[in-house]
Amino acid sequence: MVQLEGAQFLMGTEDDDAWVEDGEGPVRQVTVKPFYLDATSVTNEQYATFIEATHYKTEAEQFTWSYVFHSLLPKSKQRKLKTTHTVMGLQWWYAIEGAYWRKPEGSGSNIKKRMDHPVVHISWNDAIAYARWAGKRLPTEAEWEYAARGGLEQSRFPWGDELTPGGKHRCNIWQGKFPDQDTGEDGYSGTASARSFKPNGYGIHNTSGNVWEWCNDWFSPTWHLTASREYPLGPENGERKIMKGGSFLCHNSYCNRYRVAARTSNTPDSSTDNCGFRCARDV
Repeated sequence: MVQLEGAQFLMGTEDDDAWVEDGEGPVRQVTVKPFYLDATSVTNEQYATFIEATHYKTEAEQFTWSYVFHSLLPKSKQRKLKTTHTVMGLQWWYAIEGAYWRKPEGSGSNIKKRMDHPVVHISWNDAIAYARWAGKRLPTEAEWEYAARGGLEQSRFPWGDELTPGGKHRCNIWQGKFPDQDTGEDGYSGTASARSFKPNGYGIHNTSGNVWEWCNDWFSPTWHLTASREYPLGPENGERKIMKGGSFLCHNSYCNRYRVAARTSNTPDSSTDNCGFRCARDV
């Protein structure tokens, strides 16, 4: 874990491409206490250790299915499931029987060559279970964004304002035409190692792209407008939990939420093949 000092920082954004409905703005000065944060997302190897010790069953296993992005499935399976297992309006998502963290694309898939990749198909509840077992917790949104910025004030990305400085890719996101063609110019189609690409100024890896990461807070697009900005913990209740960082599926034409100020949400029992987490701990 990386130890981060308590500090004030400018949270949020008012950039022209900010998602207003997500509550990305306004820019406000927020204070966080000192804390520790995992340098990487929790990996398959780490999660396997947790499972072996506790015999925990993830919610994807309990539900017997989870969402998988279409291009990660064999074309024969895509054709077979096209009319019965896709999500209305989001036809690139398939509900796949038997998909869970150890079999990310369902039957026939495995993680043997992905042990150092972020664990996926993890719900917020699954992440909480791991964090408690490890003697940790999930970060608040303010902690996550403070750490993701790496000491840079109001930069769009953990390394600055330019997406590909000097023509070099700094994160694992989508290149090409979404949702049909990912050219993999950044070196990856699907998840990448949790330590891929250079860390930010605080030594933290992949806070833009690769996988979405759960935060502890309930989601609200307006709560922060009137709430205290000292050590904010988020609303007391809600229906969806905050996710930060974007994923390998983010693309400017569809979802540019790989910016550090961006945010989205999902229900605590939801799981997909592009969502994982990292843990925090009090100093």
